[in-house]
Amino acid sequence: MMPQAAASRNFDLNIEEILEGWEICHAVREVIANALDEQALTGTKEIRIAKDSAGAWHVRDYGRGLKYEHLTQNENAEKLRNTQKVIGKFGVGLKDALGVLHRRGVDVVVGSRHGDITLKRAPKHGFADVVTLQAVISPPADPWLVGTDLILRGVSEADIETAKAFFLKFSGGEILDETQYGQILRRASNQYARIYANGLRVAEEEGFAFSYNITSLTAPMRKALNRERTNVGRAAYSERVKTMLLASTSGAVAATLADNLTQIEQGTNCDEVNWTDVALHACRVLSASKKAVFVTASERTAEPGSIDHAIADGYQLVTVPQSIKDRLHDLKDLEGKPVRDLEVYRQEWARSFKFKFIPREELTADERRIFDLWPKIAGLAEGLRRAVREIKISEVMRPDLRSNLEPVGLWEPDRQRIIIKRSQLRSIDAVAGTLLHELVHAQTGSGDVTREFEEALTDLLGKVSARAIEA
Repeated sequence: MMPQAAASRNFDLNIEEILEGWEICHAVREVIANALDEQALTGTKEIRIAKDSAGAWHVRDYGRGLKYEHLTQNENAEKLRNTQKVIGKFGVGLKDALGVLHRRGVDVVVGSRHGDITLKRAPKHGFADVVTLQAVISPPADPWLVGTDLILRGVSEADIETAKAFFLKFSGGEILDETQYGQILRRASNQYARIYANGLRVAEEEGFAFSYNITSLTAPMRKALNRERTNVGRAAYSERVKTMLLASTSGAVAATLADNLTQIEQGTNCDEVNWTDVALHACRVLSASKKAVFVTASERTAEPGSIDHAIADGYQLVTVPQSIKDRLHDLKDLEGKPVRDLEVYRQEWARSFKFKFIPREELTADERRIFDLWPKIAGLAEGLRRAVREIKISEVMRPDLRSNLEPVGLWEPDRQRIIIKRSQLRSIDAVAGTLLHELVHAQTGSGDVTREFEEALTDLLGKVSARAIEA
């Protein structure tokens, strides 16, 4: 005589409100999310989504197996302890999915070694006039089944593919950088940027340059993800996206943001560079990872000499708005070096230039005679003073990057020296004019074409003549 099978039991799902806006794909999404969470929590092998020979779809995990008790949970303590691993935390996700699937005419069987679960509408226990959706708990068809096999009949392949598209795992997004807050992903060219929460797509952004998978959720995000999961507003995740970008050290991410900086003035930039701190961080990353010089559009027009020289030196010009350029002053890149604008580039180039200094003993007799007059010439400007430590003669001079012309004299305040081009030793007048010019720079600290400089120079040159010096 065969043993009598244990009787089935009905379990009220207590779903008071069916999500009217959900289609079959949204319900399947929750089923897949539940399987992925179990895989993450148990470290078991990859879940399987496949259609059998009879046309039914299976969503299979290899975890501990679903129990009917799981349908009673409001918050799952295990998932709350592992928020960076899992997608969900509320038991209502699977219950919502079962309710929607039943309402949409999908036949559902949930199989595990703990029992099989099907769905039906039946009177509520003790209230014959109230009909609710209930799970029918039956003995397991396969007591040795590993994990959970959720079987769906009446679901199309399009429904399955649409459901899978909600997950980063099945979308093949390229990771550009990984931070402690999540991953920055390359945006597919044919779709909006996507916002994922632990691998589940929760929003789309038309104006973002990248997609993002946020794995460290903020309180506003957790609140926004309580049940609906879709169309989460930007206010819930914008701070976390910003934090991810500020933590990024990827040159590829910085380069994309830098390209968008050039579009701010035209209004065609991505939304991320509207955050000033993100734009500046991109400059810092790019400055450390590439030979880049940050310039404004007006500088490209007004400073052709410096621009052409930087390009010839192999630097990439990154055009930024004036508002960003003004913030680059004294900003350091990720290696602690100054972010390179045109002024920093000129300073670096100046330090790298090699003069060809000529010792006095290698000058010709006529050149030595003229050079040795420098104390008398300096006396017209009340001597060298403490600002000038030495005067040197060089065969070649460092070109002025703004004009692209080679000067005949140069004052280097950082080294406290005046350099005179050797060709000026051809005459006393030439040396006197050059030396006094540079002494005025040393004494006034003023640049060319300033009123202070021009007045001081005019006054001095009026006192100079070759005859007076030789006398």
